[in-house]
Amino acid sequence: MDPVLIEAPSRDQRWDVWDQFKTHKGALAGAAVFFLIVVGVLFVPFVWRVSPTYIDFTTMNAGPSWGHPLGTDQLGRDLLARMMTGGRISIAVGLTAMVISICIGTLVGVLTGYFKSLDGPLMRLTELCLSLPVLPLLLVAVMLFRDAVASVLGPDLGSFILIVSIIGVMSWMGTARIVRGEVLAVKQREFVLASRSIGTPPHRIIFRHVLPNVMSPIIVSATLGIADAIITESVLSFLGLGFPPDFPTWGRLLYDGMGQMQVYPQLVLWPGIAISLTVLSVAYIGDGLRDALDPRLRR
Repeated sequence: MDPVLIEAPSRDQRWDVWDQFKTHKGALAGAAVFFLIVVGVLFVPFVWRVSPTYIDFTTMNAGPSWGHPLGTDQLGRDLLARMMTGGRISIAVGLTAMVISICIGTLVGVLTGYFKSLDGPLMRLTELCLSLPVLPLLLVAVMLFRDAVASVLGPDLGSFILIVSIIGVMSWMGTARIVRGEVLAVKQREFVLASRSIGTPPHRIIFRHVLPNVMSPIIVSATLGIADAIITESVLSFLGLGFPPDFPTWGRLLYDGMGQMQVYPQLVLWPGIAISLTVLSVAYIGDGLRDALDPRLRR
Protein backbone atom coordinates (compact mmCIF):
# COMPACT_ATOMS: atom_id res chain seq x y z
CA MET A 1 0.00 0.00 0.00
CA ASP A 2 1.24 3.45 -0.81
CA PRO A 3 1.77 5.63 2.26
CA VAL A 4 -0.84 8.32 2.67
CA LEU A 5 0.58 11.75 3.34
CA ILE A 6 -1.54 13.84 5.64
CA GLU A 7 -0.86 17.54 5.30
CA ALA A 8 -1.16 19.43 8.54
CA PRO A 9 -2.75 22.86 8.30
CA SER A 10 -0.25 25.67 8.15
CA ARG A 11 0.28 27.44 11.44
CA ASP A 12 -0.08 31.20 11.56
CA GLN A 13 3.20 32.88 12.41
CA ARG A 14 1.40 35.12 14.91
CA TRP A 15 0.73 32.08 17.09
CA ASP A 16 4.44 31.27 17.09
CA VAL A 17 5.16 34.81 18.23
CA TRP A 18 2.54 34.55 20.96
CA ASP A 19 3.88 31.18 22.14
CA GLN A 20 7.36 32.66 22.47
CA PHE A 21 6.05 35.83 24.11
CA LYS A 22 4.23 33.75 26.74
CA THR A 23 7.52 32.20 27.86
CA HIS A 24 8.80 35.64 28.93
CA LYS A 25 7.23 36.06 32.37
CA GLY A 26 8.38 39.63 32.72
CA ALA A 27 6.78 40.58 29.41
CA LEU A 28 3.49 38.98 30.44
CA ALA A 29 3.54 40.83 33.75
CA GLY A 30 4.41 44.08 31.97
CA ALA A 31 1.58 43.61 29.48
CA ALA A 32 -0.88 42.95 32.30
CA VAL A 33 0.24 46.02 34.26
CA PHE A 34 0.17 48.27 31.19
CA PHE A 35 -3.29 46.95 30.26
CA LEU A 36 -4.60 47.71 33.75
CA ILE A 37 -3.12 51.22 33.63
CA VAL A 38 -4.66 51.97 30.24
CA VAL A 39 -8.05 50.57 31.26
CA GLY A 40 -7.89 52.52 34.52
CA VAL A 41 -7.12 55.90 32.97
CA LEU A 42 -9.72 55.39 30.22
CA PHE A 43 -12.68 53.92 32.09
CA VAL A 44 -12.30 54.79 35.78
CA PRO A 45 -13.34 58.44 35.10
CA PHE A 46 -16.74 57.13 33.96
CA VAL A 47 -17.16 55.59 37.42
CA TRP A 48 -15.32 58.16 39.54
CA ARG A 49 -17.04 61.35 38.39
CA VAL A 50 -15.18 63.83 40.59
CA SER A 51 -13.84 66.75 38.55
CA PRO A 52 -10.02 66.99 38.53
CA THR A 53 -10.27 70.80 38.62
CA TYR A 54 -12.78 71.11 41.50
CA ILE A 55 -11.18 73.07 44.37
CA ASP A 56 -12.21 72.44 47.97
CA PHE A 57 -10.15 74.45 50.46
CA THR A 58 -11.63 72.52 53.38
CA THR A 59 -9.85 69.31 52.33
CA MET A 60 -6.41 70.62 51.37
CA ASN A 61 -3.60 68.02 51.54
CA ALA A 62 -5.94 65.40 52.98
CA GLY A 63 -4.87 61.79 53.21
CA PRO A 64 -6.65 58.82 51.63
CA SER A 65 -10.30 58.47 52.58
CA TRP A 66 -13.57 57.12 51.20
CA GLY A 67 -14.30 60.45 49.59
CA HIS A 68 -10.76 60.78 48.19
CA PRO A 69 -9.08 57.36 47.83
CA LEU A 70 -5.67 58.88 46.98
CA GLY A 71 -6.07 62.05 49.01
CA THR A 72 -6.12 65.65 47.81
CA ASP A 73 -3.50 68.16 46.70
CA GLN A 74 -2.58 71.58 48.09
CA LEU A 75 -5.78 73.11 46.64
CA GLY A 76 -8.12 70.35 47.75
CA ARG A 77 -8.42 68.76 44.31
CA ASP A 78 -8.98 65.01 44.18
CA LEU A 79 -5.73 63.19 43.37
CA LEU A 80 -7.46 60.14 41.90
CA ALA A 81 -9.30 62.23 39.34
CA ARG A 82 -6.13 64.17 38.52
CA MET A 83 -4.13 60.94 38.23
CA MET A 84 -6.63 59.51 35.75
CA THR A 85 -6.65 62.69 33.68
CA GLY A 86 -2.88 62.96 33.81
CA GLY A 87 -2.53 59.31 32.78
CA ARG A 88 -4.60 59.82 29.65
CA ILE A 89 -2.49 62.80 28.67
CA SER A 90 0.86 61.15 29.44
CA ILE A 91 0.00 57.95 27.55
CA ALA A 92 -1.39 59.97 24.63
CA VAL A 93 1.87 61.94 24.52
CA GLY A 94 3.87 58.70 24.54
CA LEU A 95 1.86 57.09 21.75
CA THR A 96 1.75 60.18 19.51
CA ALA A 97 5.42 61.01 19.92
CA MET A 98 6.29 57.36 19.26
CA VAL A 99 4.34 57.38 15.99
CA ILE A 100 6.18 60.51 14.83
CA SER A 101 9.63 59.18 15.73
CA ILE A 102 8.95 55.73 14.22
CA CYS A 103 7.73 57.24 10.94
CA ILE A 104 10.75 59.52 10.61
CA GLY A 105 13.22 56.86 11.76
CA THR A 106 11.79 54.19 9.45
CA LEU A 107 11.83 56.54 6.46
CA VAL A 108 15.43 57.59 7.04
CA GLY A 109 16.55 54.03 7.82
CA VAL A 110 14.97 52.55 4.69
CA LEU A 111 16.35 55.30 2.44
CA THR A 112 19.87 55.05 3.84
CA GLY A 113 19.88 51.25 3.76
CA TYR A 114 18.44 50.75 0.29
CA PHE A 115 19.84 53.71 -1.69
CA LYS A 116 23.61 53.88 -1.47
CA SER A 117 23.69 57.47 -2.74
CA LEU A 118 21.62 58.63 0.25
CA ASP A 119 23.52 56.63 2.85
CA GLY A 120 26.32 59.12 3.41
CA PRO A 121 24.33 62.39 3.72
CA LEU A 122 21.47 60.97 5.78
CA MET A 123 23.72 59.02 8.15
CA ARG A 124 25.85 62.11 8.72
CA LEU A 125 22.65 63.97 9.56
CA THR A 126 21.64 61.15 11.93
CA GLU A 127 25.02 61.21 13.67
CA LEU A 128 24.81 65.01 13.96
CA CYS A 129 21.39 64.76 15.62
CA LEU A 130 22.69 62.05 17.95
CA SER A 131 25.51 64.31 19.10
CA LEU A 132 23.15 67.12 20.10
CA PRO A 133 22.06 67.42 23.76
CA VAL A 134 18.39 66.48 23.65
CA LEU A 135 17.10 67.94 26.92
CA PRO A 136 18.59 71.46 26.49
CA LEU A 137 17.25 71.60 22.94
CA LEU A 138 13.82 70.55 24.14
CA LEU A 139 13.84 73.24 26.81
CA VAL A 140 14.92 75.93 24.34
CA ALA A 141 12.36 74.85 21.72
CA VAL A 142 9.51 74.84 24.24
CA MET A 143 10.46 78.26 25.56
CA LEU A 144 10.76 79.74 22.06
CA PHE A 145 7.63 78.34 20.42
CA ARG A 146 5.19 77.69 23.28
CA ASP A 147 3.54 81.11 23.28
CA ALA A 148 3.37 81.33 19.48
CA VAL A 149 1.73 77.92 19.10
CA ALA A 150 -0.61 78.56 22.05
CA SER A 151 -1.82 81.81 20.48
CA VAL A 152 -2.87 79.91 17.35
CA LEU A 153 -4.14 76.58 18.69
CA GLY A 154 -4.93 77.43 22.30
CA PRO A 155 -2.87 76.68 25.41
CA ASP A 156 -3.94 73.05 25.82
CA LEU A 157 -3.94 71.79 22.23
CA GLY A 158 -0.97 73.97 21.34
CA SER A 159 1.12 72.61 24.20
CA PHE A 160 0.19 69.02 23.31
CA ILE A 161 1.09 69.37 19.62
CA LEU A 162 4.30 71.27 20.37
CA ILE A 163 5.55 68.80 22.98
CA VAL A 164 4.77 65.61 21.05
CA SER A 165 6.24 67.10 17.86
CA ILE A 166 9.48 68.11 19.56
CA ILE A 167 9.83 64.76 21.35
CA GLY A 168 9.11 62.83 18.16
CA VAL A 169 11.49 64.86 16.02
CA MET A 170 14.29 64.52 18.58
CA SER A 171 14.00 60.74 19.12
CA TRP A 172 14.05 59.11 15.66
CA MET A 173 17.80 58.53 15.35
CA GLY A 174 18.00 55.19 17.14
CA THR A 175 15.23 53.73 15.02
CA ALA A 176 16.91 54.95 11.83
CA ARG A 177 20.19 53.22 12.69
CA ILE A 178 18.46 49.94 13.57
CA VAL A 179 16.29 49.93 10.45
CA ARG A 180 19.27 50.80 8.25
CA GLY A 181 21.20 47.77 9.48
CA GLU A 182 18.24 45.48 8.85
CA VAL A 183 17.63 46.89 5.36
CA LEU A 184 21.29 46.41 4.42
CA ALA A 185 20.92 42.72 5.26
CA VAL A 186 17.49 42.22 3.66
CA LYS A 187 18.34 43.84 0.32
CA GLN A 188 21.00 41.18 -0.26
CA ARG A 189 18.47 38.34 0.05
CA GLU A 190 17.65 36.24 -3.01
CA PHE A 191 14.02 37.39 -3.32
CA VAL A 192 15.07 41.06 -3.36
CA LEU A 193 17.82 40.42 -5.90
CA ALA A 194 15.35 38.47 -8.06
CA SER A 195 12.87 41.34 -7.97
CA ARG A 196 15.55 43.81 -8.97
CA SER A 197 16.71 41.57 -11.81
CA ILE A 198 13.27 41.57 -13.45
CA GLY A 199 13.04 45.36 -13.28
CA THR A 200 10.71 45.87 -10.31
CA PRO A 201 10.67 49.54 -9.29
CA PRO A 202 12.47 50.36 -6.03
CA HIS A 203 9.34 51.63 -4.28
CA ARG A 204 7.53 48.33 -4.92
CA ILE A 205 10.49 46.33 -3.63
CA ILE A 206 10.61 48.46 -0.50
CA PHE A 207 6.90 48.18 0.30
CA ARG A 208 6.42 44.53 -0.71
CA HIS A 209 9.70 42.92 0.33
CA VAL A 210 11.89 45.15 2.50
CA LEU A 211 9.46 46.72 4.97
CA PRO A 212 7.63 43.48 5.90
CA ASN A 213 10.99 41.90 6.77
CA VAL A 214 12.15 44.76 9.01
CA MET A 215 8.94 45.15 11.00
CA SER A 216 10.29 43.25 14.01
CA PRO A 217 12.89 45.86 15.07
CA ILE A 218 10.43 48.63 14.24
CA ILE A 219 7.81 47.17 16.60
CA VAL A 220 10.35 46.73 19.38
CA SER A 221 11.65 50.27 18.90
CA ALA A 222 8.07 51.56 18.99
CA THR A 223 7.37 49.99 22.38
CA LEU A 224 10.55 51.41 23.85
CA GLY A 225 9.80 54.79 22.26
CA ILE A 226 6.58 55.05 24.27
CA ALA A 227 8.53 54.78 27.52
CA ASP A 228 11.13 57.32 26.40
CA ALA A 229 8.44 59.82 25.36
CA ILE A 230 6.60 59.49 28.69
CA ILE A 231 9.82 60.07 30.62
CA THR A 232 10.74 63.07 28.44
CA GLU A 233 7.31 64.66 28.89
CA SER A 234 7.49 64.05 32.64
CA VAL A 235 10.88 65.75 32.80
CA LEU A 236 9.58 68.78 30.89
CA SER A 237 6.52 69.05 33.12
CA PHE A 238 8.62 68.51 36.25
CA LEU A 239 10.80 71.45 35.19
CA GLY A 240 7.68 73.58 34.72
CA LEU A 241 8.01 73.83 30.92
CA GLY A 242 5.43 71.26 29.89
CA PHE A 243 1.67 71.64 29.92
CA PRO A 244 -0.18 74.51 31.63
CA PRO A 245 -0.85 74.23 35.40
CA ASP A 246 -4.56 73.41 34.87
CA PHE A 247 -3.66 70.63 32.38
CA PRO A 248 -2.51 67.84 34.69
CA THR A 249 0.01 65.22 33.63
CA TRP A 250 1.98 62.87 35.84
CA GLY A 251 5.05 65.06 35.46
CA ARG A 252 3.04 68.17 36.26
CA LEU A 253 1.66 66.52 39.41
CA LEU A 254 5.24 65.82 40.50
CA TYR A 255 6.16 69.45 39.88
CA ASP A 256 3.15 70.74 41.83
CA GLY A 257 3.87 68.53 44.84
CA MET A 258 7.64 69.01 44.91
CA GLY A 259 7.53 71.94 47.36
CA GLN A 260 5.56 70.00 49.98
CA MET A 261 6.84 66.48 49.38
CA GLN A 262 8.48 66.20 52.81
CA VAL A 263 5.26 67.04 54.66
CA TYR A 264 2.77 65.46 52.25
CA PRO A 265 4.63 62.70 50.38
CA GLN A 266 1.45 61.41 48.71
CA LEU A 267 1.59 64.42 46.37
CA VAL A 268 4.62 62.94 44.60
CA LEU A 269 4.24 59.29 45.58
CA TRP A 270 1.28 58.43 43.36
CA PRO A 271 2.45 60.09 40.12
CA GLY A 272 5.94 58.73 40.69
CA ILE A 273 4.60 55.18 41.05
CA ALA A 274 2.43 55.60 37.94
CA ILE A 275 5.36 56.81 35.82
CA SER A 276 7.64 54.04 37.08
CA LEU A 277 5.10 51.25 36.52
CA THR A 278 4.20 52.48 33.04
CA VAL A 279 7.79 52.85 31.87
CA LEU A 280 8.87 49.55 33.44
CA SER A 281 5.93 47.61 31.98
CA VAL A 282 6.51 49.01 28.48
CA ALA A 283 10.21 48.16 28.73
CA TYR A 284 9.38 44.55 29.64
CA ILE A 285 6.89 44.35 26.77
CA GLY A 286 9.59 45.53 24.37
CA ASP A 287 12.01 42.97 25.75
CA GLY A 288 9.48 40.19 25.27
CA LEU A 289 8.62 41.30 21.74
CA ARG A 290 12.30 41.38 20.83
CA ASP A 291 12.69 37.76 21.86
CA ALA A 292 9.41 36.67 20.27
CA LEU A 293 9.98 38.37 16.91
CA ASP A 294 13.55 37.11 16.49
CA PRO A 295 13.41 33.56 15.04
CA ARG A 296 16.93 32.86 16.30
CA LEU A 297 15.77 33.23 19.91
CA ARG A 298 12.70 30.99 19.64
CA ARG A 299 12.83 27.72 21.49
